[in-house]
Amino acid sequence: MNSTYLIVMAGGIGSRFWPFSRTHHPKQFHDVLGVGRSMLQLTVDRFAGVCPPENVFVVTNRDYTDLVHEHLPELPLDQILGEPIGRNTAPCIAYASYRIAQRDPQATIIVTPADHAVMREDEFRRLIGVAVDAAQASDVLITLGIQPSRPDTGYGYIQYMDDQSLPGGQLHKVKTFTEKPNLELARMFVESGDFLWNSGLFVWRVEVIIAAFHHYLSDIAEVFEEGAAMLGTPQEEAFISQAYSRCRNISIDYGVMEKADNVYVLPADFGWSDVGTWDSLHRIGQRDENDNVVSGDVLLYDTSGCVIKTPPERLVVVQGLEDYIVAEYDNVLLICKRSEEQRVKEFVADVKAKKGAGYN
Repeated sequence: MNSTYLIVMAGGIGSRFWPFSRTHHPKQFHDVLGVGRSMLQLTVDRFAGVCPPENVFVVTNRDYTDLVHEHLPELPLDQILGEPIGRNTAPCIAYASYRIAQRDPQATIIVTPADHAVMREDEFRRLIGVAVDAAQASDVLITLGIQPSRPDTGYGYIQYMDDQSLPGGQLHKVKTFTEKPNLELARMFVESGDFLWNSGLFVWRVEVIIAAFHHYLSDIAEVFEEGAAMLGTPQEEAFISQAYSRCRNISIDYGVMEKADNVYVLPADFGWSDVGTWDSLHRIGQRDENDNVVSGDVLLYDTSGCVIKTPPERLVVVQGLEDYIVAEYDNVLLICKRSEEQRVKEFVADVKAKKGAGYN
C-alpha cells in the first residue's frame, strides 16, 4: 500500500491578484500561466507518480467544492473536503490530517498550496522524494525553503543552522521563521546566505503532525479528537460545521512551525513562485521581445514591461504604456503601474466600500 498522501489547500481568494482572482472564482481556478490548465490542475498534475490519485485530498471552502470537482472530475467527492468558513491553514491541515489518520495511521503527508507555480517539475519531484524519505525515517516536521533570487518583501523567510542537519546532510534544523520583512531586512537575509523563502510546502508523518497539534494547538486537536470517529461517515459534514465554529483563525506557521523544536528545512531551487501578485506573473511568464507578458487578443504599440491579461473574446489595443498592469476579468478592468501593485488590496477594499460586493 502506498502510504504517501497529498493535501492540497485550495480555499483562499488571492486578493492581490484582483480583478482576476475574485471571491466567486479565485486564482486557483484560473489558467494564470496561459497553458490550458488551471493552477489547481497543475498542482495535482505535478504530484503524478509521487502519490496515487486515491490519496489526494483537496481542502476548500464549501462554496468551491463544485468548482474543484469541475476542475478535477477524476477526484471522488469523498476526497474534496469542504470547510464551512475559512480559518487559515492550521484548522485546514488538522481537518485533512485527522481524516487521513482515520484511513491510514502510517501515512506520510505532503501539504501544498493550490496556486503556486513550479517551472522545473523533475527537480521538484526529486526533492519531494528526499523530504518524504526523511519524514518516514525521523519524527520531524519538514518544510521546503526556496533559495532566494532577490530581496523580496512579499515572502516569509526561514533561517537554518548549517551545523545541525539530518543524516544525508540535505535537511537543516530551522533556527527562525520571519514574517514578510522590510526591504533592508530582506537584503540582509539574502546576503547572509542562510535564509530561504518560506514556500508553504510541508512534509511529515501524520502521527508527528497530530502530536504537534496536541502539543502546540491543543484546543484545535481537542476539537478534532472529539469527532474523529465521524470523519469519513455521513456525520462528517455536521461535525465539521460545529468543529470550525470552535476553531480559531491561525496559520500552521504561527501555530506550530515557529514553536516546534523538530522543524527541518530542505533548501530547494525548482523555479518556484507563489504567483501571488501581478509582478510575480511578469517574472515567470513568457515575455515577448519588449518584456511584455500577454494573455488575450492584444495588439501592442510602443509598449514595454507590461503584464496584460484580458478576455480572449475582446480585442484590446494598447499604445505607449511602460511597466503597467492591464487586467480585465468579468466586470472589472484594472490599469495600474507595476511599481504600485501593492495597492491592489487597497483598491479592492475601496471598491467593496464604494461599489458593493459585486466586484470583489
